[in-house]
Amino acid sequence: MNTKALILSLMISGFSIFTDAQDQNTNNAPDDPFDVQPLLIGSPVPDLSVQDVDGREHSLVALISGQPTLLIFYRGGWCPFCNAHLAELASIENEVYDLEYQILAISPDQPGFLSESFEEYEMGYTLLSDSSMEVARAFGVAYCENDETVARLKNNGMDIVARSGHDHHQLPVPAVFITNTSGKILFQYVNPDYRDRISGKILMAALRAFHVDP
Repeated sequence: MNTKALILSLMISGFSIFTDAQDQNTNNAPDDPFDVQPLLIGSPVPDLSVQDVDGREHSLVALISGQPTLLIFYRGGWCPFCNAHLAELASIENEVYDLEYQILAISPDQPGFLSESFEEYEMGYTLLSDSSMEVARAFGVAYCENDETVARLKNNGMDIVARSGHDHHQLPVPAVFITNTSGKILFQYVNPDYRDRISGKILMAALRAFHVDP
């Protein structure tokens, strides 16, 4: 399968999982990750705020307006699958920068927890906090984890309430969006199975495919 066909297959797969998707209620999130309704290709990026590692607030639209963006939603620095994905991103980030994209990775972790990933992995890209999960809900990738799973995670040293500072029990379905400087979504890959992430090779193919878009 050639590169363009593979990218098209990924897009079609996403649409088959999320048929009739629309903007999700910003105050609620489904209980099942398979019920999320991510923003579709062509949708505008919501104009909401995120925080950097120092706790400073930034408009997400302002952050992406100056440069084409690879936007990542991940569950948090406590998640081994997310950390493996962050490490893979770090291994290809120079190739991403060569295509003049920036990388923004958003999680529910409070700003103070974001630095853990910086300390563990050599990365030059930007980690951002969406501890309220407002941004993830607006993108339609938030879901509410059940109490049993939240308790089990806490018993295993992964306290998502402490890390976010909120008791919403919400996590993002791992997701990848490519946006242009006009704030339009050009590509999305959202997989409710948190163990399965898009590979760096496929991600680079998608970035190259949209490289000429203004």
